[in-house]
Amino acid sequence: MKTYRHCFALDLINDAEMILAYKKHHERVWPEIIKSIKDCGIVGLDIYLVENRLFMIMEVTERFSFKAKAEADLANEKVQEWETLMWKYQKALPTSKPNEKWRLMEHIFHFD
Repeated sequence: MKTYRHCFALDLINDAEMILAYKKHHERVWPEIIKSIKDCGIVGLDIYLVENRLFMIMEVTERFSFKAKAEADLANEKVQEWETLMWKYQKALPTSKPNEKWRLMEHIFHFD
């Protein structure tokens, strides 16, 4: 099965206690959130943190669609609840549009 990688960036509010709380939430991600991730064709997802900057790597199958994922998330009450909770800790990148969260990063180098 061929997979594709998408990478994203987002900031957290620069507060040590809030960053710790955010990390703790990700030690126990709700099962409904994991299901919503798997159901749309995401086969792997990692989030890294440096200071207050988050970096997410998403591995997807050919059936993954950003549009379909966004529509499914909007229709899923638990995903919306999770997103509202996470937004308390998250802060958009300085050049983001209003309400824009995770920003898709441009792939500029590859080495095998």
